[in-house]
Formats: sequence, structure tokens, C-alpha cells
Amino acid sequence: MQSISPETIFRGSYAWQKSLPQITKLTKSPLILGRGTHTNNLRSRIFDDLKNHSLNVNTANLQFDCCYEDISRVKNIILENKHDSIIAAGGGKVLDSGKYIADYLNIPCITVPFSASTCAGWTALSNIYTKDGQFIKDVALGSCPKILVFDHKFIQTAPSRTLASGIADALAKWYESSITSSTIDDGLVQQAIQISRVLRDQLLIDGEKAFKGQFENNPSWRNTVEACGLTAGLVGGIGGEKCRTAAAHAFHNAITQITIPNKFLHGEIVGVGLLLQLRLEEMKNNNKLADQLIKQLLVLMKELNLPTTIAQLGINVFENHNLEKIADFTCRDKSEIHFLPFEIHKQDIVEVITNFEQQKIKI
Repeated sequence: MQSISPETIFRGSYAWQKSLPQITKLTKSPLILGRGTHTNNLRSRIFDDLKNHSLNVNTANLQFDCCYEDISRVKNIILENKHDSIIAAGGGKVLDSGKYIADYLNIPCITVPFSASTCAGWTALSNIYTKDGQFIKDVALGSCPKILVFDHKFIQTAPSRTLASGIADALAKWYESSITSSTIDDGLVQQAIQISRVLRDQLLIDGEKAFKGQFENNPSWRNTVEACGLTAGLVGGIGGEKCRTAAAHAFHNAITQITIPNKFLHGEIVGVGLLLQLRLEEMKNNNKLADQLIKQLLVLMKELNLPTTIAQLGINVFENHNLEKIADFTCRDKSEIHFLPFEIHKQDIVEVITNFEQQKIKI
């Protein structure tokens, strides 16, 4: 079975208002799930609109990331109040939590992203973390969300940092899928790879203009946010697991195991992982273009104020056994890094990170 896309997608300015007739047909007692206080006003608007349509609405907020503690608590709220759907309104961790809970309880999930930082509003996948933000595993769900509401007016309220993070995460689709799946004899997988190539090119062309430009009358902004929030999800939907993740996300998952004072966004860490993947391809797979690709990415990443080393994520890999911890987790048995078409061992990770953190790459 393959879950390719949400059943219904509303996109553009005022998508939320356009979605209300269908939402009110689907649910009579939804729970609105959120998290951050800075998005309370958006969720209050959703709450009020649903109340005005005579729905029995309740709200709940995550206390941590998409973790089992929050999932269990929110699940009990839904059961106690007999809610018949969940509306996940927020960033990637909120969307992943809502999808997971809805899948577990077999109720519809409606995703309403408040940023373009990930494609979590689209996918039939949830990433599970500890309450301290350490990656545990990803869980394949029974279906994509019932309804996805990608309202540009909501996305415009997000900090620009979230868009930069989304660009880095979406760029990884091409670099990961093209190396893991290029030899797979499956038409849908090959088509997904080509979509990810077009996605990459669009982000390289429009990403900086979207990040630095205005929202209104800016096709670059519109195309970029939809590339990050929608097209990136479509790649995983069509291509399946083989077109989702490889070394860039494996490095992300390992880096989250190190506790740091300042929290970084998913795509910010994936971007560093992407640079590490290219260095690994150069070292282990004789990729002669890797150095040029890194320089191309660095130009964009610096314009987007993205971190480009593990040190810039607030981690010194040369203390507290951090390098060994990252290498161990990157190479664990179920790691996505083993989707690469060449063998990877712990010493390879130690070597590539050591060289990466010590070198100065000039543009």
C-alpha cells in the first residue's frame, strides 16, 4: 500500500475560509492541536470560525516535541471528550503528532501548517522524538491527512527562519533520492526523482528571492513555500520510502542526540547533514562533483543565514565524546544512511565529520 497525498488540498490565500464547508461536513467535534504561544492568535481564529459553524471544538497544546508523553496525554483528551477528528495547526512537530494520534485512534486528521518549514502537513509519516528533542524513529502511518489546508496568509506570519529551514529540508529530497534510488527499476520512483530535481532547481533559483522579498506579488515566495510544504511531500508520496531520506537525515537524527542549550529547526540540521553527505560521497564514492555542489549550496545557505557546520549548531564534536555518539547513532542498524549504494562504517563517519569541522571551505 502506498499513501501518496492528502485526500483534499486547499492552497493559496484564504485557503482556510475555502476549506470550512468541507471541514464542517467531515467533523462535528474536532480537537485543535497546537503548541507555541506565538501562534495562539491563529489557532484562536480557527477555533472561532469552527464555533461559528456550530461545531463542538476543544483545544490542546503540546508541551514538548512529537513525543510519546504528549501523544498519550492528547489521545486521552480526545477519548474523554469524544472528539471525532483532530486539526493539527502549527509546525512540523504539531503536524506529526496530530497525524500519529489520528492514525492510532482511526479518526480523520486535518493539517493546517503555519510555516513552510517542512512537508509534514502532506505525508503519511510521523517522526517521534524524546521530550528533550532526541530523534527516536519515524513511523509510517495508514494514510496521509484527510484534508490539508495550506493557507498563504497563515504561512506569511511565520518567522523567515522557518522558510530557510524548509528550503534546506526540501533541497535534500534531490540529493538523497538521486543517490539512493537512481538504479531502481520502478517508474514511479524515477518520476519522483525527477520531480525532486525540478524542486531543487526551483529552490536554487527562487529560494533567496523568496527569503529576502515581500510576500505580496512575489511569485518566488509563493513557489518556494509551496515547493517546501507541498511538492517535497509529493516526492515522498510517489517515490515511497526510497525517495524520502538517506545520509542528510541520518546525520540530522544523530546530531539531535546531543543536548544543546539552543534549539535548532529540523531543516537547519538537515542542511548541515546534506553538506556532510556530499563530503561522504566524495570520500567513499569518488563523487568528483561533490566539492562544486557543496560550494553551490554554501552560497545559498549563507544568504539564508543557515548553519553550515555542526559547530554552528552549538556542538563541539571534539568534546564529551560527541563525535563518537554521532557516529554510533548515524551507523546504527536501522539508520537511513544504509540506503546509500556503498558501505558505511563508524570510522567513515568519524573521519568525514573530523575533516568537515576542521576545514575552511572558501567560496
